[in-house]
Amino acid sequence: MTEYRAVFDADIAFLNGGGLRAEGFRLDLPAADLDEARIAELLVRHLGLALVGRVELSNLEIVEEGHKGSRGIDPATPSDAPARELVDLSHPIREGLVTYPGIPAPTITPHLTREASRSVYAPGTEFRMDVIHLAGNTGTYLDSPFHRYDRGGDLASLPLETLVGLRAEVFHLADATERGIPAEAFYDRADDLAGAAVLLHTGWDRWFGQPEYAVDSPFLTGAGARYLADAGVALVGIDALNIDDTQSGGERPAHSILLDAGIHVVEHLTALDRLPARGARFTAVPPRVEGFGTFPVRAFAEIG
Repeated sequence: MTEYRAVFDADIAFLNGGGLRAEGFRLDLPAADLDEARIAELLVRHLGLALVGRVELSNLEIVEEGHKGSRGIDPATPSDAPARELVDLSHPIREGLVTYPGIPAPTITPHLTREASRSVYAPGTEFRMDVIHLAGNTGTYLDSPFHRYDRGGDLASLPLETLVGLRAEVFHLADATERGIPAEAFYDRADDLAGAAVLLHTGWDRWFGQPEYAVDSPFLTGAGARYLADAGVALVGIDALNIDDTQSGGERPAHSILLDAGIHVVEHLTALDRLPARGARFTAVPPRVEGFGTFPVRAFAEIG
């Protein structure tokens, strides 16, 4: 395979003052048809320069010549690093979406249309700005302690280390014959639960957005919640209508136990069937809203 190098003079200026000049510099190229801007980028990467403000090349010539190992050029052999897979675990939010019966569906209205923006900005420049009105309990969302307890931490108080890159312990329970998930379901991984995101895969997300979703949904029992709290989990998520039994007459033991212990709750997850029982990392981050307890998240898992 033919290899190419660029030969040029260079004048580099830095944002914080000073500069660098080179004459007859030779640089490996991944192809022969690169423009000057791309060659300048490769030069900066090769030299490991920071705070570069300007790069000017002159007397540029591209020649057939064997590579000498410039940094910034992809190696000829593929990387041995395993590919990382990202799995989206969130339902999309759209206008009119019914997440939970009785919770208002979101509405989206224009604040500034593209047509109206043309009179505000320079010719050829236009924007769209919209207003979304939604309840915190919309789509895939996270409950903070403030959702249940007046003195509990709100969304703005949640430490990122309790929301990002959590070790995921996924319990695949789609073939369970009982709605309630008991403490016994977690016994086999008792030593692995501390600090983990426990994700309950029930398969109920197949009904999301349909009337069937609100009837006979799986849930975490109070005893199960107590076991997870005592085990020191960081977060509990479920791909169903609620972490609690909504047909229990208003009792919410799982919410009460978990949020009292500072354990985040994520409801209405999806695609948990794509995750291994162990080995994934889970992230679900809401915006930092003060005095607010629940908000939609973009929940996802990293595998590999």
